[in-house]
Amino acid sequence: MPRGQLLALLGPNGAGKTTTIELCEGFLRPDAGTVRVLGLDPIASGAALRPLIGVMPQGGGAYPGIGCAEMLRLVASCGANPLDVDWLLDILGLGACGRTPFKRLSGGQQQRLSLACAIVNRPELVFLDEPTAGMDPQARRLVWELLAALRADGVSVLLTTHLMEEAETLADHVVIIDNGDIVASGSPTALTSGDPENTQMRFRARAGLDTDLLAAALPEGYGVRETSPGSYRVDGSVDPQVISAVTAWCAQQGVLAEQLQVGKRDLEDVFLELTGRELRT
Repeated sequence: MPRGQLLALLGPNGAGKTTTIELCEGFLRPDAGTVRVLGLDPIASGAALRPLIGVMPQGGGAYPGIGCAEMLRLVASCGANPLDVDWLLDILGLGACGRTPFKRLSGGQQQRLSLACAIVNRPELVFLDEPTAGMDPQARRLVWELLAALRADGVSVLLTTHLMEEAETLADHVVIIDNGDIVASGSPTALTSGDPENTQMRFRARAGLDTDLLAAALPEGYGVRETSPGSYRVDGSVDPQVISAVTAWCAQQGVLAEQLQVGKRDLEDVFLELTGRELRT
């Protein structure tokens, strides 16, 4: 992982994302194999590694009753050259929450404080486990801008996320894992490029259309699926004739096809193709 790059680790629930991060952080000991982070063994050389990394775990990791500013100052006191605490609170929108106990912060504010704790001591590498979970769109964009600034300063970032847009927007490299195995690895562009002829058509209509009947009305080799209630995708090389066939079939069913879009597959399409579409708990 080159310096100053962001790697997004993706996978369904239970795939091993958090376990992988905790192995890299030295919280877990590997059953087999070798783990190296910044050239160091996280277990044998933990004391040397810890000052070089920042960690944002799921669930916050802060003391429930401690004030926001006090918590960040406590973490900053462990570093040799920390960022200015008040400045960091301000840029994360927490300047007015300095005395507010962690337990009284909103979910998004707790996430932002946890992120501040992870980066306040200027780490070379920061681990972020679902950093924008529970944030509203404005807070999420603020965090994205901060991560971009960190990378510009040469900080490397490894994050997990369930937001495909986040991975596609931020990541230099994406690794998709399933059941502990790597099933895909590459840049977002490389993973989503595929066959240049394999475009997709998306449209919205009444939920529950017979996708097999629609596919039968199209040339051989085209597939149709309902990706979510009322949202449909036609896979194949989409041309004006295919678009006309889809809209004509919908008209025959007394259905209006709306929001028609034609384009390449995105990271979510790749993710679902590799890990399946069934809900996992």
